[in-house]
Amino acid sequence: MNKNISASRKLWKIGMKEWNTQYFDFNKDGDLIIKEGHNVYNVRYLAEKFGTSLEVLMPFVIEERLEDFLDLTDVLSKKTGYKGKFFYHYPMKVNQNKEVVLAVVGEGAHLETSSYNDLWLVKKMLEQESFNPNMRILCSGPKTDKYINLIDDLQHKGVKIFPLIEGPNELKFLQHSKYDVGIRLDMPVKAESYWNKPIDRFGFSAKEILAMGSFKNLKILHYHIGSQIEKLSDVLGPIKYALDVYFKLKETNSSLDTLDIGGGMPIPYMRNKAYPIEKLMERIFKLVKAEAEKRNMPHPNLICEWGRYIVAPAQISVFKVIDTKPISNKKSPAKKWYVIDGSFMNDLLDTWAIGQKWAIAPANTKRDDTLTDVWLAGSSCDSDDIYTGVDGTVTLPDYDSSEGGEAFYVVVFDTGAYQDPLAAHHCLLSSPAKIITENGHIVVARKRETPDEVGKDFGW
Repeated sequence: MNKNISASRKLWKIGMKEWNTQYFDFNKDGDLIIKEGHNVYNVRYLAEKFGTSLEVLMPFVIEERLEDFLDLTDVLSKKTGYKGKFFYHYPMKVNQNKEVVLAVVGEGAHLETSSYNDLWLVKKMLEQESFNPNMRILCSGPKTDKYINLIDDLQHKGVKIFPLIEGPNELKFLQHSKYDVGIRLDMPVKAESYWNKPIDRFGFSAKEILAMGSFKNLKILHYHIGSQIEKLSDVLGPIKYALDVYFKLKETNSSLDTLDIGGGMPIPYMRNKAYPIEKLMERIFKLVKAEAEKRNMPHPNLICEWGRYIVAPAQISVFKVIDTKPISNKKSPAKKWYVIDGSFMNDLLDTWAIGQKWAIAPANTKRDDTLTDVWLAGSSCDSDDIYTGVDGTVTLPDYDSSEGGEAFYVVVFDTGAYQDPLAAHHCLLSSPAKIITENGHIVVARKRETPDEVGKDFGW
């Protein structure tokens, strides 16, 4: 294998800002470590102490990334002469863990909810006095009676809530609300992403919106074009289309002052392409400014909801290799199966659902280790519970479970977005334990579930 730490860093792309791995390194013993300023956490030690499968959440990463992003937008708005306000709204569906939500709110983020239960968490924050009174809440998703009633209740308590109208029934209830609302545009301009659907069930067409006439409380035009948008140029085309609708709509709705461009900012899961957010944000400000001034209109306020970009790098998932097995098929690019004590179908569901690719590295290595190309298998009985890598294999130190000795652990990076809310219990496997690392302290947020606890979810 690599003869020095420098080679290990290069091989697994550790300690590199463009890949969001600047928070990691290998120590002199070949163990992967997490760096938080002067605080260091040894991942192998964490795995041994708290058991695997294990999620390690790092709120300091969220705080740093959001602070950097908000500073960037402030600098670029001034540089470009943009006069509208910029608001970052964290979409809670990405990860509703309390430590995640409080981290983004603590750095000045606003929120977006997608359900009654999401908004119920906002109510809990208000009751627990962890709520910023300046925070704005966007409410998307189908508006059930419970959802609408909670929106109304929180609005009466002074919370700045903007329901986003997405369908005819919502229009009937919310168009005549005394509170400010937004409306969702069904965007015909598509982008290359995991969710590039030819037909979208959300929102109204431009023709439908412009035919609605005037309602006194319309503040926001919103759209969403997908997640993990690979071509950043695809972000700009929809903005230009939405601006055309926005300015036409503003002619009959003077209260309209904000364009919400939704989510979609990608992260480099596959470590083969960096995404220059600085260039993109500058182009966004320049584009919106130019389109407004061309029409002699005020610069609209802007909202983005880039949740994955902020929180995905703030969590790793750690698994123990519990078995190894040679692959006898000579046509296979991989030489071995590494069986882990977790499940891709349960713990990292996007692996199975959308073919998500992950960056994977060893948590512990040996100086004299050789490398081998492997496939990873989860602990369920399902043949789809596997991961075959970015380029057809995963390169890891050669390990033989039958030889005994020190346990071998692998780390999956960038698991902070969507995987927790999507987690399942296929084969009644337990959810991973979760720990929080921050300010030199380690807190257990969730113990690994017992069979009794999992069974209760199924009525046992």
